[in-house]
Amino acid sequence: MIVRHTFSPPNNNRLDNLCGPMDSHLRTVETALQVSIAHRHEQFKIDGSKSRTKQALEVLQALYEMAVRPINPETVQLMLAGDGAGQEADTPGLQSRRGEVRARTSNQASYLDSIQQHDITFGIGPAGTGKTYLAVACAVDALERSAVQRIVLTRPAVEAGERLGFLPGDLNQKIDPYLRPLYDALYDLMGFDKVQKAFERNALEVAPLAFMRGRTLNNAFVILDEAQNTTPEQMKMFLTRLGFGAKAVITGDVSQIDLPKDQLSGLIDAERVLKRTKGIAICRLTSADVVRHPLVARIVDAYDTRGRSDLEARDRELALDESAVPRPRSRRSAT
Repeated sequence: MIVRHTFSPPNNNRLDNLCGPMDSHLRTVETALQVSIAHRHEQFKIDGSKSRTKQALEVLQALYEMAVRPINPETVQLMLAGDGAGQEADTPGLQSRRGEVRARTSNQASYLDSIQQHDITFGIGPAGTGKTYLAVACAVDALERSAVQRIVLTRPAVEAGERLGFLPGDLNQKIDPYLRPLYDALYDLMGFDKVQKAFERNALEVAPLAFMRGRTLNNAFVILDEAQNTTPEQMKMFLTRLGFGAKAVITGDVSQIDLPKDQLSGLIDAERVLKRTKGIAICRLTSADVVRHPLVARIVDAYDTRGRSDLEARDRELALDESAVPRPRSRRSAT
């Protein structure tokens, strides 16, 4: 399907900002939506499936409205990651140093709503869906509103398929590489100085999961990140740390488990055990919720497709093996 559109009133400056340097914004839209875009001055032609061309036109119209000044490439990518024409989901914003943090997809909106309504929330989904960032944003917002007295961030210290050996430095320096993503989110949402002051007054704590045993966390917002790398025993230990006035968010991606092959993930186990437990919310995010480069969503989908194909192939092999095993003949009683 081909859609033709003329932007009016024509404005060369806006058109330049809409297209981006060397038409880079148009190429981003083409890649994300699998359409072809051609233009001559203010006249645009979009070629693709009916739904995709409609979505591309909505995105271009939204970009044209904001093209009074140059558009950041990140803005284009985030618009493409959102629902419809890239509009943010209609949910209350969370206050941070960078302004309001809002959900950009309906699943993210449900995730934020679950965190507000439940004391324990599981956020399960692929990389780039904002699981950790939104959870940290909720924690920072709760601390700023004095809804909690402190934030506790933790994750298991498991290497991603590599053995790094002994790391130099004191304990904090040894565990710092494992916790760096949490620090990054904090610095982005609060600013470096504010984070340091929060550490000084013990309103903020970042620690490996192994240090949680034996503790009771009262009046705290607790986040367990990379929970797919916990064992069932570690997950149970963490969930039973929750004290009065506390809230916990557990995030993880079950497609990126770094445990030994024969070890069951504590996140998968917890989802099965707790899926019918009242007061606990389990939110699923998908590649449609990815808010990184548009190719990240396609990469996630490609690996998911291969994973399903591998699983189906294994099922077929097992079925063939079972059919090849001779069945014992029944013995008739002697007459």
